[in-house]
Amino acid sequence: MTPILIAPAELAALQAERPVRVLDVRWRLDRPDGRADHRAGHVPGAVYVDLDGELARHGRPDEGRHPLPSRESLQAAARRWGIRDGDTVVVADDLQGLSAARAWWLLRAARLPDVRLLDGGLAAWREAGLPLETGDVAPEPGDVDLGSGALPVIDLDGAAAFPEHGVLLDARAPERYRGDVEPIDPRAGHVPGAVSAPTTGNLGADGRFLPPDALRERFAALGVRDDAPVAAYCGSGVTAAHEVVALMLAGFSPALYPGSWSEWSNHPDRPVATGPALA
Repeated sequence: MTPILIAPAELAALQAERPVRVLDVRWRLDRPDGRADHRAGHVPGAVYVDLDGELARHGRPDEGRHPLPSRESLQAAARRWGIRDGDTVVVADDLQGLSAARAWWLLRAARLPDVRLLDGGLAAWREAGLPLETGDVAPEPGDVDLGSGALPVIDLDGAAAFPEHGVLLDARAPERYRGDVEPIDPRAGHVPGAVSAPTTGNLGADGRFLPPDALRERFAALGVRDDAPVAAYCGSGVTAAHEVVALMLAGFSPALYPGSWSEWSNHPDRPVATGPALA
């Protein structure tokens, strides 16, 4: 199986051997347009990816803030990024993988065989003493043909029923799970029965993913088992993809709830739980 992660030194060595298509997914909730940051410095050859415009579809509020794009629109974007059939693709960001994981998940789900996430992101690249490139990158258009359905998803009804037979993980910050604050979505709290599992807890102090054994121990403590299904959600299906990466590194086969809290909270008929998880 193709590795999920790639270290900065590994990426630099791979780039020295053959072409690698690097995608720069600069996005964060408080600064969604990352073009200026991309132009100021990125992994050499990295193409800027617009998460809001290319890694999501603009839907109704009750579909969530970042509905999955269609296969056709994702393929058009991937070709604009210069991806060709057979390419190795590496996704990176400056947010410890929290936004780049969305691109990783979408391309893996679209049956692209070799997609890797830069472990530790741009900070790790800098710490390794590797060079940055400035300005825009405009590659020759690619010819990749994407598929679909390679990774499992659940929908609104599936999320409602999931805690009855599996573990539904909430990847958001604890205060959002408890309902203490809600900075962007219409209601505060969490899906009833969901377990708080902030995806930042999957990282070490250096911003890189914890070792697989440590991740497996963390998820086991949250009730995740090999003999029961597991799924993850977040605010809008972005950082939940990061939780999916961690679960896969730990040896599990998770599903993603793309609509996440932004979809659930826009359905007034759906119940909301607040407070800490029950012991």
